[in-house]
Amino acid sequence: MIHILCDEKYKYDAVSIFQLFIPHEKPDFLPSETNTANIDGDYIVLCSSNGRAEAEVSLGGEISSHADSASDGLKHGFARALYSCFEDITGLAPGWGILTGVRPAKLMRRLLDTEGEQRASEIMRNDMLVSDKKLALCRSVSENEGRITSLSAPNSYSLYVSIPFCPTKCSYCSFVSNTIQQAGHLIPDYLEKLCEELEVTAEAPARLGLKLETIYIGGGTPGVLTAEQLDALMGRISACFDISSAREYTVELGRPDVITAEKLQAVKENGAGRVSINPQTMNADILQSIGRRHTPQQTIDTFAAARDIGLTVNMDLIAGLPHELFDSFKNSIDTLISLSPENITVHTLALKRAAGLDYKYGIYEADAVGKMVDYAYSSVTHAGYEPYYMYRQKRSPGNHENVGYAKPGFESLYNVFIMDETHTILGAGAGAVTKLVSDVGKNIERVFNFKYPYEYINRFNELIERKSAVAEFYNKSWQKSGLC
Repeated sequence: MIHILCDEKYKYDAVSIFQLFIPHEKPDFLPSETNTANIDGDYIVLCSSNGRAEAEVSLGGEISSHADSASDGLKHGFARALYSCFEDITGLAPGWGILTGVRPAKLMRRLLDTEGEQRASEIMRNDMLVSDKKLALCRSVSENEGRITSLSAPNSYSLYVSIPFCPTKCSYCSFVSNTIQQAGHLIPDYLEKLCEELEVTAEAPARLGLKLETIYIGGGTPGVLTAEQLDALMGRISACFDISSAREYTVELGRPDVITAEKLQAVKENGAGRVSINPQTMNADILQSIGRRHTPQQTIDTFAAARDIGLTVNMDLIAGLPHELFDSFKNSIDTLISLSPENITVHTLALKRAAGLDYKYGIYEADAVGKMVDYAYSSVTHAGYEPYYMYRQKRSPGNHENVGYAKPGFESLYNVFIMDETHTILGAGAGAVTKLVSDVGKNIERVFNFKYPYEYINRFNELIERKSAVAEFYNKSWQKSGLC
C-alpha cells in the first residue's frame, strides 16, 4: 500500500502520475501534515515552498526527491517533480510524460493553432515531458486527423448502432456487453426496439437537412447476429436513412468464429464496404486464456472470405495481453502485415476494475508493453501504413496509446470523428451515446441511452422521449448563429 500526503486539490494529479508507473495499485491518503517517520509502508509527499513544487517518493526501500520551478503552475510542477521521482526509482520514463488526457493529438493541434509549431513542440517536450518518439506520433496523427475533419461539412453527422452482445466475455473486457448465454434470448426483442429507435432517430436529421456521412455498427460483437438478423437490421437502416450520401459504412463483425460467408454477404449487399475482424492476438494459447474461442487459422480464413467479396478490412490487436511475450506479439503484427488489411489497429491493454481479469502488471511488464508498441509502430509504418487516429485510456501499463493505422486513402472517418469531437454522432441501441456538436466542437451535448438490453427494452418509451434533444440542440445552435 502506498500512502499519499498532499493538499486535497492535488490528489487527482498525484494518483494519475502514480498510476503511470504502477497502474494496478490503489493508493490511500493521509493528512498532508503527517510525519513520514510514522508511516508504515511506501509514500508520496507533495508540498510547495516559495512557489516551487516539491515531491518525495519512498518505494520499496528507495527514496527520491525532486523540486520543480512550477513556472506554469503548481499542478504541472507537482506532476513533473513526481514523475522524476518515479523515473529515478523505476528506471522507466513513460513516453507521454505527465499527459493523462484521452486525446493528445487534439491537444497538439490546438497548440499548433495557438502557439505555432516550434513552441507547441517545446511545450509538449519540456513542460509535458513527452518523448521525441511520442511527439512525432502525435504530430503525424494530428496532421491526418486535421486533414480528415476539414472535409466534413458542418451539417453532416454519423450514425452509431449498438449491438451489445458477445459470444463470451473476454477476461480483460469491462465494456457493457452481454454474453449470448446470459442474454441471447433478448436479441429478438432488442432488435425490434432498435429498429423502432432507428425510425425515430432518422426523423430529426431528415427534417433539419443534415447529411449522413458515416455509419458504424459496433458492439459488443455484431457478428453474433444471424445473417437474417443482420440483413433485417441493415435493411431498416437503409429504409430510414439516406445511405447514398454516406462516405463510409462499417460493420464491426468482431470475432472470427462468429463470422460466416452468409453474414459477410449480408453486409456487402446492404451497402457496407468495411468490416472489422478482431483477432486481438494470433497466439492460440493466449486466445484460449483470455476466453476467446477462435483460432489464428480462423482469422486468416475469415479475412480471405471478406477480401474475396471486396470488403475493406480493419483488424485489431492488443499489446500487453496477460502472459503474452514480445515474440508472440511480434508474430501477430507480422502476420497481419502479411495479410495486408487496409487498417491495423493496435490497442494497449487497459486494466479495468470491472473486467474479470485477475492479473497485475509490474513496472517491468509495462516496459515490455512499450517495446511491443514501438515494434508495432516501426513495422506497420515501414509497411506503408500511416497513424491516423489515436486515443489513450487510464490504467494502461506504461501509459501507452491505442493507434489506428491505415493505408493511404483508407482511414476510417468514423474513428476520427468520434475522437476529434467536431462532428455530431447519433447513437442508437443499448449503451449508445448521442454526441451533438456545433460550432466546430465548441458546443457539445450528450444524450445517453440505457446501458443494458433489458433496461433498454423495458424503458424504451422513456428513451424515445430523449430523442427530442436532437432537434432542440440544432434549433438552439442555429438561432444563436443566426442561421434560422
